[in-house]
Amino acid sequence: MPDIATHEVFNQPEPLVDYDLFQGHAALRDALKFNAPALDTAPLAELGRRLGTAEMQLHARLANVHAPQLRTHDRFGRRIDQVEFHPSYHALMDAAVQAGLHGTPWAGGCASPHVLRAAGFMLFTELEPSVLCPISMTYAVTPALRGNPAVYADWGPKLTNRSYDPQPRLWRDKAGLTMGMGMTEKQGGSDVRANTTRAEPAGQDGWGPRYAVTGHKWFFSAPMCDAFLVLAQTASGLSCLFLPRVLPQGEPNAIRIQRLKDKLGNKANASSEVEFHGAIAWLVGEEGRGVPQILEMGTLTRLDCALGTSGLMRQALGLALNHASQRQAFGKRLILQPLMRNVLADLALESEAACALSLRLARAFDHPDQPHEKAMARLLTPVAKYWVCKRGSHFAQEAMECLGGNGYVEEGGEGVMARIYREMPLNSIWEGAGNIMALDLLRAIRKADAAAALAQELAPARGQHAALDRLVAALPTRVEEMASEVEARRLAQDVAVAVQAALLAQTAPPAVFAAFCDSRIAGNWGQAFGTLGAATDFDAILARAMPR
Repeated sequence: MPDIATHEVFNQPEPLVDYDLFQGHAALRDALKFNAPALDTAPLAELGRRLGTAEMQLHARLANVHAPQLRTHDRFGRRIDQVEFHPSYHALMDAAVQAGLHGTPWAGGCASPHVLRAAGFMLFTELEPSVLCPISMTYAVTPALRGNPAVYADWGPKLTNRSYDPQPRLWRDKAGLTMGMGMTEKQGGSDVRANTTRAEPAGQDGWGPRYAVTGHKWFFSAPMCDAFLVLAQTASGLSCLFLPRVLPQGEPNAIRIQRLKDKLGNKANASSEVEFHGAIAWLVGEEGRGVPQILEMGTLTRLDCALGTSGLMRQALGLALNHASQRQAFGKRLILQPLMRNVLADLALESEAACALSLRLARAFDHPDQPHEKAMARLLTPVAKYWVCKRGSHFAQEAMECLGGNGYVEEGGEGVMARIYREMPLNSIWEGAGNIMALDLLRAIRKADAAAALAQELAPARGQHAALDRLVAALPTRVEEMASEVEARRLAQDVAVAVQAALLAQTAPPAVFAAFCDSRIAGNWGQAFGTLGAATDFDAILARAMPR
């Protein structure tokens, strides 16, 4: 046959594949040394090598291309309420469970378990974030489940086992278990006190007070987990209940999946709407105290929102750097073009600052008995969730632009950037959008000596940058005098940036710290990425950020 090719394909970058995510992430490794100097990072090194392989990247693509499918009935007309996933979804879930991302802090036998798990969670997000929804919920639900000691005694050990079993079977017949949540309803959203789902007493057994739950959940993720914590109205008010998918006698619980959500992103994960028709559940904690019980879980899932966005930032930055270091334009590689260098360096600053803040927050959960760490966990959870996640979408758009039209397509390795862009808004919305986080920050500073804790946290950076010194000096007064909700977002932003700068002063090279403070605090910056000052040490920043 004649050769009908019209041109040679060249000047197209090789994909970012078969690389080591952990060794290529200098900012993460330095943050680990700072937050957990005695930590054995060998499991992270192994995970980083595995996640960068072509095999795992293929699983990530296939799990998103072949979205979950709802099967409400079998072929005989019997109700089954099951969700079918592509095999690649299960491969990713198995990898996340093997890495202990669902339960390492609760399994024992590890130094700095929250920091270890947080670093692994960030690395896995670089591969595929959607499957981490049930992983994150299992992590967050496990300690809250202690509010029912009998249930926890049966379920707790299997919620930390590194064994993934997707089959809908009785809990005692499975080596590993996962859990989800059902909080929000159509009429209330974040205002869970507006929930109308009812739970009526239905006796008592070895797991304690039993209830029959009737109502609905507007967002129910992920519906194929083994059990869920849900909120429902009881005689004493809104209560937290443990609702398994398979009842102790072996029959399915009365959970009816109405439909799966057609979401902007997060395609591999099944988010659903459900109805409960007298579904059986058991009380967790005190009746009428469901909101405080749920808030314990929300704190951990909000940590994961910050970790996840940090991971997505790092992945987007890596793809942009990989493209720019190979692609030629106007006579030289993109990464040598002055304006592109500015954009990439600016993105690198944002990514490292997000990583530093998120991992610092994880460290606070490793030391709950230390007053300062307890205060920082309460203070930094809404701050990190608000600011890191709020920056995500803007970051992803700018990183996508570095790839030009190639970044906008859904095909091949470059198509990962489009997937990142669609994923970014989720972490900002899930578990409390921006206003909810800003209001939570106000609650935090009103209930504790937040000003003193913040001053202690920022003290190591004192005297290292004049603009940072001015911001640090003003923050305690602003925290103490903050009385109006109107400026709560601005306060969350400034606390986040100040803590990020203080952390970079202790973990990053001088070039990174100076450029961050000059731009984010001193004002030598525009209102878009790529507007750093001309005196910035671009060489040092870009060399540190390269993924290979």
